[in-house]
Amino acid sequence: MLDLILPLECGGCGAPSTRWCDACAASLKVHTDEPHLVTPRIDPGVPVFALGRYAGPRRQAIVALKEHGRRDLVAPLARALALGIHQLETWGILDTPFTIVPAPTRASAARRRGGDPVTRIAIRATRQHPQTRVTQALKTRAMVRDSVGLTIADRERNLSGRIKITKQVEGDVLLVDDIVTTGATAREAVRTFTKTGVNVTAVLTLAHA
Repeated sequence: MLDLILPLECGGCGAPSTRWCDACAASLKVHTDEPHLVTPRIDPGVPVFALGRYAGPRRQAIVALKEHGRRDLVAPLARALALGIHQLETWGILDTPFTIVPAPTRASAARRRGGDPVTRIAIRATRQHPQTRVTQALKTRAMVRDSVGLTIADRERNLSGRIKITKQVEGDVLLVDDIVTTGATAREAVRTFTKTGVNVTAVLTLAHA
């Protein structure tokens, strides 16, 4: 009866009667050679890693969480992020303790979504790692536009000088985001931290476009 009133469907493929099916769960599995090192069109100046392509169930889950309020999808996305972080530690790219800083998002977008989904994912991913903390230390200034539809040059101009630090961060930083496209956000975030002497070790994203 509940399924008839509020029908369940998989956040990755739309399969009925389940929030997250086994096939979609398998698509987010992190293999021993993942996350992959990617090369955004705009170089942030630090290594950028992505857990997969922005396609298929991964894309659908991110969109459903961000745009359709599917907070139940935080768990599988956080599991993937946690495994990606573990891999970077295993490879010696990250040394504990370190701070995870979610990439900044526009305040209007965060309000519309009931908070920042990337922060929610990062907190869930690290809740059993006492030496790792998540801090929302970056914020976009006023007049930053939605990047959808902007050219690479426009994205750079849109963010140039418009990311600010709102909380003090000590030690190494891992910048996390849901998607890396051009790399404009990552570069401006890294540049902002570098100006204050904060070391960003790497960028890790759920997907790359």
